[in-house]
Amino acid sequence: MKKTGWKQLALGVTGALLCRISVMGCYPFVPAFFAAVYLEEGGRWLLSVGMLSGMVAFLPITVIAKYAMSLLFIGITVRLSEWVDKRCYAVAAALAASGGTLALSVFGGIFDLRNQVTMAAAVCEAVFIFGFVVLAARGVHLFLDEADKPALLCSIQDGYQEQRLLNYAKSFEGLSKTFLSMNRRSEIRPEDMGQIQQEIAGRICSGCDTCAICWAPANHTMYGVFGRLVGNLMQSGEADDETKKELAAHCRYAGHVEREAAAAFEQVRVNKAWYNRLLENREVIAQQLDAMAFIMEDCASESKLLDAEEKRKLSEIRYRAKEYGIAAEEVHLFRKTDGHIQAVLKVRSKWGNCVAMKDLTKAVAGVLELHMKPHKDTKTFIGKEMTEVIYEEEPAFHAVHGVAKLTKDGASVSGDNFSFLEKEDGELVLSLSDGMGSGDRAQKESGLVVDLLERFIEAGFTKDTAIKMLNSAMVIHGEDEKYSTVDISAVNLYTGETSFYKIGASATFIRHKDGGVECLLSTSLPVGVSFEIEIEKAKKQLSDGDFLVMVTDGVIEYLNTESPEETLEEIISEIKTNHPGLLAKKILDQVMVYTGGAVGDDMTVLAAAIWAN
Repeated sequence: MKKTGWKQLALGVTGALLCRISVMGCYPFVPAFFAAVYLEEGGRWLLSVGMLSGMVAFLPITVIAKYAMSLLFIGITVRLSEWVDKRCYAVAAALAASGGTLALSVFGGIFDLRNQVTMAAAVCEAVFIFGFVVLAARGVHLFLDEADKPALLCSIQDGYQEQRLLNYAKSFEGLSKTFLSMNRRSEIRPEDMGQIQQEIAGRICSGCDTCAICWAPANHTMYGVFGRLVGNLMQSGEADDETKKELAAHCRYAGHVEREAAAAFEQVRVNKAWYNRLLENREVIAQQLDAMAFIMEDCASESKLLDAEEKRKLSEIRYRAKEYGIAAEEVHLFRKTDGHIQAVLKVRSKWGNCVAMKDLTKAVAGVLELHMKPHKDTKTFIGKEMTEVIYEEEPAFHAVHGVAKLTKDGASVSGDNFSFLEKEDGELVLSLSDGMGSGDRAQKESGLVVDLLERFIEAGFTKDTAIKMLNSAMVIHGEDEKYSTVDISAVNLYTGETSFYKIGASATFIRHKDGGVECLLSTSLPVGVSFEIEIEKAKKQLSDGDFLVMVTDGVIEYLNTESPEETLEEIISEIKTNHPGLLAKKILDQVMVYTGGAVGDDMTVLAAAIWAN
């Protein structure tokens, strides 16, 4: 017999033994214990057999009918509630047990004049039954709950897998350092010039009758002339007039030598260019290895499973879910790497009907004593099919955002692109990219930047890693002068701390609740210009009612003032609205006053506000 079966049998035996307990001529434990245990679906027949056996064995024959009727009334009430409402609360069962027993005590005494109980005893019995059922129902559920279910993951296996991932991560980090430790740039060195000189001498001078005289150890003239020739080739790509005259004065094949030197130098330059390209590709590989190492370290430091230490809370969640008519087949609690609690449940409706998800949310939040919310793609109702529901702690803030855009005069599409990404871990990421130039070409480039950024960030990469991988992709993919700016604002909605990442981006403004405006500037180059990228970072603390305003350079450059950033600060501070979309629109309206209605470049304004929940 399974462990659960033994527990059900033990409850049946306990019920039978409780039939011996008499208080003031009453047997309150009979209906009270029956109601508390009958709320659990499993083992009802064992309970019924045990209780009836105990009543026959220990109760006087004159009261067996009373309590048998009470048990029957309790059973009918619970089953009827489950059939009609698809659930039965412990309070309902307690009312049925206490009310039914009280009614039988009062009116049943008419048929048993010799063993009547006093009204005070009947009332006390009813009050005791009600309190016992309410309190004992939860205890019975905890007793029957299979707290010893197999853990989600074996701790020993977890440790082994974690160590393997960390070892892999260290290996990738080592490979990355190896690639980065190689020469980052290879230029033409003096020894390369000597090699060019020897190659020319071998091709032309070896067949000349005067070779031994020209290149005699004691004759330094040709060495000097060749040195100046190669130096001219390095500087300007051809020999100057003076070097040509000097070479012609000492060599009968001056023209041939000059052409061979130029060809040899060009070959060396091409070889160096390809070698530098190889080194750049190694840097890309190193960045990708770093990203792989980060992923493995992140996987190794996954959320901590709390099932073993929070067994009581897990059982309490199952109990409260059961009262709402929800069968929680699996319940797991995790503490994430950021310290917040996550609950993962596999649930279904017990009776095949639809149960509102908000009922399950109440159960989970009530037990954990936290504000919890399901993932945004969670269904509204729970049906008969098993459904996985993931709950996260609700952040302290929520965000509202808006955008306003203008396309350059004469252009069909804007070269600016943007995105608002609210992650399940409580982070709001605002991204803005301005493609070089305007029109379709700029629109495609900035669109690619924003799309890749979203994909990398959603995959779990840090912002730095995502930007570096994006830059690598842009350098490899991009053509000449196809660059894009990157402007990212990442708001932690739990704390309000905001991180800013800028690569060639325009200014970002923070409008505080008191009306003050801060400005964050950037001087770095756009992505796609070079493999070596400079990411300008900053952190600021936002609070309830603060606004973020991000703009592209088209908004700043055409204000036609000596200090455009200060002018835009004044514009933002003077606009009195708490609607982000309206704020963005009004900013562009004010900018158009300065430009005289002309749109000299694509203009985009993103605005976001955070409010306390």
